[in-house]
Parts: sequence; C-alpha cells; structure tokens
Amino acid sequence: MDGTIYKVLSRNDLAKAKAKGRFEGSAADARDGFIHLSSADQLEATLAKHFAGQKALVLLALDSESLGERLQWEPSRGGALFPHLYGPLKLDALLWEEPLQLGDDGRHHLPRRVRP
Repeated sequence: MDGTIYKVLSRNDLAKAKAKGRFEGSAADARDGFIHLSSADQLEATLAKHFAGQKALVLLALDSESLGERLQWEPSRGGALFPHLYGPLKLDALLWEEPLQLGDDGRHHLPRRVRP
C-alpha cells in the first residue's frame, strides 16, 4: 500500500517533534513498539476511539513511500490493515499539518483535503 497516511498528535507533541526533527512516539506507541498511523478511511474511527473530546490536536499528512521498509501494514484486532511505523517518524515525510477542529458534539472535523 502507498500514498498519504496520517498521524494525530497534540500540539505540544508536535512542537517537541519539530525541535528534535522527529517524533519518537506517544506512550501508546512506546507500549506497542511502533508508531500508530492511519489511512484516510480509518481516521474518523481512530479519532472517535482514541481522541474523543480532546482539544489542541493536529493532523499530520505523511508520504508513506518516504518511510520505506520501516512502515508495515498489519492487521488490527478487527482484521483491518493499519500502517505501523517501526522507529522514529522523521519529519521530512511530512506533507502538511493542520489543526483538528473539535465540534460542539465532541467529534473532530477532518480537513477537506483528507480524501478517504
């Protein structure tokens, strides 16, 4: 699989990553041994399950091809293939970033340029 994949981060985590030039993962990423990423069609479910109601989030769009062999598509508990990155996320793979807006209903609104 290839194309654009996505990572949801807090603004604070993104600032730390920019200072280092890479994102080394969240606590959940460290626990699982890889950085969790999502395809466009997985984003809404990822946001609802793991980030519901959270403010100050940023969506990173990443060029999956630039991540090389460290990017693996692996089945989740439900059997769907999710992109997992083994090793730090170097920010040279970043295509764009955009703040995620939180609606009154507690759900995040995806940027229009995200195409599932």
